[in-house]
Amino acid sequence: MPINDLVAGQNTVGAPLVRTEPIQERSAARIDALLDAAAEVVDEIGFDRLTTAMVAERAGASIGTVYRYFPDRIVLLQALRDRALLRYRRSVVEAIDAQSPEHWWNAVECAIDAFVDMFRTESGFRIIRFSGAERAGAGEEDLAQDTGFANQFAQILADEYGLPAGEDLAFRLQVVVEIMDSLITRAFVEDPNGDERYIAEARTVAREYLERRFGPES
Repeated sequence: MPINDLVAGQNTVGAPLVRTEPIQERSAARIDALLDAAAEVVDEIGFDRLTTAMVAERAGASIGTVYRYFPDRIVLLQALRDRALLRYRRSVVEAIDAQSPEHWWNAVECAIDAFVDMFRTESGFRIIRFSGAERAGAGEEDLAQDTGFANQFAQILADEYGLPAGEDLAFRLQVVVEIMDSLITRAFVEDPNGDERYIAEARTVAREYLERRFGPES
């Protein structure tokens, strides 16, 4: 499976969630501006307290403009989450393309490093913790996104590095995703640069867990 398949066919601006379709270039720019404003608000006060009025004010737009694309705050937050995850996938692809890792662990490490970098550089990246539980069916969609990434990355590790393909590899990568999500998110709760203790432990736990099954020389 080519590494670029991690982003192939992924939603770019939350298109299935917004009201106006198809999304033209000008509309896409407006949506990005609204999502940029939302990301800034999330950084300042968190996503739980965000309102559409705050986003409109921050973006210098009318509340009607916000509602033209996002019928409510839940859809807005979900679109911001989708964009953040897409940008993360792109950063993984770029890192692997640039480094051309020779060992499967180095490829996994590219994904971990990209996750850390996104917290440091992507405004509002903490939105990935938004589950969309207030929106019917969102929990299943979010789980499918996370599982889909693990499944695709598992196929890449199987194709490129010879790890045994199948449900076991995909499951174990999903466990690693959960570890990264928990420990690395915790690293950025109080330190905008990330507490290196949590980041280092996340790498150690993930590596030891995977090497117990696949071995350091796989």
